[in-house]
Amino acid sequence: MCSIIGYCGKTADIEKFKEGFGATVSRGPDDSKTVDTGNGLLGFHRLAIMGLHPEGMQPFSLDGSYVVCNGEIYGFEKIKEKLSEKYTFASDSDCEILLPLYKEYGVEMFGMLDAEYALIIYDAETDSYIAARDPIGIRPLYYGYDKEGTIIFASEAKNLVKLADKIMPFPPGHYYKDGEFICYCDIAAADKYSTDDLETVCQKIHDKLVSGVEKRLIADAKVGFLLSGGLDSSLVCAVAAKKSAKPIRTFAIGMSEDAIDLKYAKQVADYIGSDHSEIIITKDDVLSALEDVVHLLGTFDITTIRASIGMYLICKAIHEQTDIRVLLTGEISDELFGYKYTDFAPDADAFQKESQKRIRELHMYDVLRADRCISVNSLEARVPFGDLDFVKYVMSIDPEMKLNKYNKGKYLLRHAFEKGDYLPDEILWREKAAFSDAVGHSMVDYLKEYAEKYYSDEEFTALCEKYTHAKPFTKESLLYRELFEKYYPNQSEMVVDFWMPNKEWEGCNVNDPSARVLSNYGASGV
Repeated sequence: MCSIIGYCGKTADIEKFKEGFGATVSRGPDDSKTVDTGNGLLGFHRLAIMGLHPEGMQPFSLDGSYVVCNGEIYGFEKIKEKLSEKYTFASDSDCEILLPLYKEYGVEMFGMLDAEYALIIYDAETDSYIAARDPIGIRPLYYGYDKEGTIIFASEAKNLVKLADKIMPFPPGHYYKDGEFICYCDIAAADKYSTDDLETVCQKIHDKLVSGVEKRLIADAKVGFLLSGGLDSSLVCAVAAKKSAKPIRTFAIGMSEDAIDLKYAKQVADYIGSDHSEIIITKDDVLSALEDVVHLLGTFDITTIRASIGMYLICKAIHEQTDIRVLLTGEISDELFGYKYTDFAPDADAFQKESQKRIRELHMYDVLRADRCISVNSLEARVPFGDLDFVKYVMSIDPEMKLNKYNKGKYLLRHAFEKGDYLPDEILWREKAAFSDAVGHSMVDYLKEYAEKYYSDEEFTALCEKYTHAKPFTKESLLYRELFEKYYPNQSEMVVDFWMPNKEWEGCNVNDPSARVLSNYGASGV
């Protein structure tokens, strides 16, 4: 990953700035640097992934301007080649192209990037700051204002807790300039639907996902893969295995009592010939990690916290036991192709609107989970299903095709990889199981049981009354909210609400985010 911060004015409290910036040194443990622009401060913690030499250290400067960027710019070599006619480059870092690109194209550059990124630019010519974030929000960015009204940007909310009264996520697909947030790409929008037939749609899904995986294999540091045994991560691993000259390294996690998916992950690993490792966790591991996980996430959301405990612990083991620095994951498939609950969508238009809502809010939920669990362990997350070309195309598919009319969720994605010997049929056509449960149903049960014992009924009722925004509605949700408030007091509006199925749909009015409570869960995860 990497960590960036920008105090965009002369009112910076240096000590508080240093303390805030120091909260995310694990995102970039290789090197740290802060520059005084003359009108504020820019800071960078480096995790070296591309351009591993000292010349790749940020902030980069050009004619008095500076940039800090946490990101991966795909296909940067072609851009660099064109810019080299006019500019000289000192490193192999993909992010060194950003200032020359800004000099040439200004804010138009943001729509040109095939990238997952968050950046802050100090423009010396105008003595002003510009910030921007990728269209999905895969790389994190937050903002707030100090008491003098100066805006501050940072990779995580924990950087800003003592610097700003109110902290908010920087909206994905936007850039900030002259006091305004301006949308340059609403990736969830589809101006018109594709007229491609089913087989053409599936071929394009195949080709674009393969391309999305392939470009994310490029790194100067070692790459690994999280493998749950479910469809999405298994496809990422299967594609990568076909594109790699030697066996890829895969990692799976499960509870000691009921590691449901370890057998499926092993089946995939054996099939694709990966170098596979298993991490086994216990009830004590889960409960001991809970408070740390809430702190590192900066959320109170139930499903995010549940799913993060296993992810945090597996990433911790990878960091401690290997020299891998980059992890590919399977996030963002559900938002595109559907969850278990979207089987209940009343019509295609409702399905599309739900998908758009979920894509636009991803940065607060699954994408946040992947970023924090991986980055806190000094690793970098790459998300092939979040490839911009792939997402734009899938969102343009007629939602009638994406409805579950095939008696199998995510039919288009499964059918797209039916040929080519990617996965065994038992994996390719296996029903979905939520990752938060698939680590082992007992994990969620332990968390619920712990919360039930932690509060009496009277305490639960009284404590819930303290909250108006995203009011807790179970003892588990109250426990998470109280832990959140300990580290991020009065900042709950960073998260719009609890992630839950669409309660307006018949069959979805439930009080738990797990797919286990839905009537169509059936044999999922067995």
